[in-house]
Amino acid sequence: MGDYVPMYRRRRSGATNYGARKKAISSRGTLLAVRISNKNVSAQFISPTVTGDLVLASAHSHALRKLGWTGSLKSLPACYLLGLWAGRNAKSKGVESAFLYNGVAPFVKGSRISAFVKGVIDGGIQIPFAKEAMPSEGRLKGENIAEYAAELAKDKGAYDKRFSGLLKKGFRPEDYAQNYTRTKDAIVGAK
Repeated sequence: MGDYVPMYRRRRSGATNYGARKKAISSRGTLLAVRISNKNVSAQFISPTVTGDLVLASAHSHALRKLGWTGSLKSLPACYLLGLWAGRNAKSKGVESAFLYNGVAPFVKGSRISAFVKGVIDGGIQIPFAKEAMPSEGRLKGENIAEYAAELAKDKGAYDKRFSGLLKKGFRPEDYAQNYTRTKDAIVGAK
């Protein structure tokens, strides 16, 4: 009867993986926490302490709008560009290296999280990361989205339905590669 141990509330609700958190904290380094919501992407470089996590640098996808990005704020190209901006920003604040900590979110090869991490690495932060997990250069530029949009353009109704949010903002999905290049040049020239 006395052997029952209840799970922590945050574990029951699926908010914290305490095994992964213990490993991350025992690394005694800076952690990179990336969160992707339905509309945005945010990330923080955190230093865990006994009294609570200390945020060293942070980034939110709305920063891309100020740099000229007009595409989706949660797409794979946006994640890479935000990672590049976040890496350069964190480097300017003294962060040299970090460990990826994505909590309960599963890590998938070629995903938006891996695109973000590639951007952070290209921004100058050292993160242990396998090159095989990174998305291809074409996917980072959004070429696959542009090809899909060009193919879908044959059916005007399906095209308008699929890309309604981007079209409403005046952005054509076929222009992802040009938008990517323009925004990347703005990020690299910004710092």
